Amino acid sequence: HGVAIRSGHHCAQPLHRFLHVNASARASLYFYNTKDEVDRFIEALKDTVSFFTSF
Repeated sequence: HGVAIRSGHHCAQPLHRFLHVNASARASLYFYNTKDEVDRFIEALKDTVSFFTSF
């Protein structure tokens, strides 16, 4: 999909412990992102959710 994300703790280890998760994924947007890039990210996110909920 051409989308880059970051995974890990994101300087939020207390939150991860509270939520009982080992890590999380983060995508960041900024003013220079285009609508096409945002749409592409949303489609990639939908595909990812579909993949991980299919089994």
